[in-house]
Amino acid sequence: MPRAGRASDGKDSAAEDIEVLPEALPQAVAAALAFVSAGAVLVLEILAVRLLAPYVGLTLEVTTSIIGAALAGIAIGAATGGYLADRTDTRRLVVGLLILGGILSLLTVPAVRWLGPGARGDGELAALGITSIALVPAAAVLSAVSPALAHLQLHDLRASGTVVGRLSAWATAGALIGTFGAGFVLVPLLPASSTVLAVGVVLMLAGIGLGLGTGVLSPIGAAGVAVAAVGLAAITTASESPCDTETRYHCVRVEADPRHQGGYNLLLDDGYHSYVALENPTRLEYPYTQWMAEAVDSIYPAKAPLHAVFIGGGGFTLPRWLMATRPGSEADVLEVDGELVDFVRIASRCALPPRCGSRSATRASACST
Repeated sequence: MPRAGRASDGKDSAAEDIEVLPEALPQAVAAALAFVSAGAVLVLEILAVRLLAPYVGLTLEVTTSIIGAALAGIAIGAATGGYLADRTDTRRLVVGLLILGGILSLLTVPAVRWLGPGARGDGELAALGITSIALVPAAAVLSAVSPALAHLQLHDLRASGTVVGRLSAWATAGALIGTFGAGFVLVPLLPASSTVLAVGVVLMLAGIGLGLGTGVLSPIGAAGVAVAAVGLAAITTASESPCDTETRYHCVRVEADPRHQGGYNLLLDDGYHSYVALENPTRLEYPYTQWMAEAVDSIYPAKAPLHAVFIGGGGFTLPRWLMATRPGSEADVLEVDGELVDFVRIASRCALPPRCGSRSATRASACST
């Protein structure tokens, strides 16, 4: 049964409608595009948490704000994509959505890093505002791809359930792979900005490939889009990261203390975590470290060596204090973030004990002297 049109005299009108309908894409191509576009939305959503954490922290409220903003973009995109698909050349629409989605994805990192410094201290409200600007447009455009594809593929109403269900299944599979792939693979392996860059480039390449394959884009038009992709990728790469390094768990930064030579603050995301005085490890800057040192000295008043176990390492402030005040002591430090241990030991020049390794079975790192 052909799609209903402005039929008034039977077969001739139906035939005329069929002639003007854009040709459907191969099923594998349509499924792949639904998979990639939906997966990209979820990858961007998860990476938004990492990109915003150095500015607004990582709390339940912040995460909820990001998820809510992403869902708003998905809803807007689904409605808008269906509306436009009924009123435009659907092939051109899908090509345009992929290219525009890639452009907006590449702009995500510069937008967050431009808006983020002014949002420090505002928490979930800042997260919601920045995500609305940086993520919602990309999520909306990419979420419009699936309804546009359904319109393009649906030439027989008797197969409507099959077509829509198949594309929905592939889009959901892409969202699942995007979620687990970002959380378990991409975040531990790559900086968030590099992953966003890859997502944007893949989307734009998909749009260029589809445009050339369907004749929607001329070679000159495709070259122009490619040049734009290179330029946006350069902007993304040039956006200065607030992190000295990104580990599986944190954005890690070291700030020099302007008041004391050789003093450094270790920041994890937006929070001050440890203070290290390289030349004087007995100087404890944060009150909680002072209280812990006073507790140890009150329980063990004699300055005899101790064997201590520390849960969490951070900047290794207290282990270094113990070594300096009680020579011959032994310290086992259990830290879940092995990359943080490596950074503190090497990159921040915090002079940690030399015998450091990783307990892969428990995902803990240990230093012993």
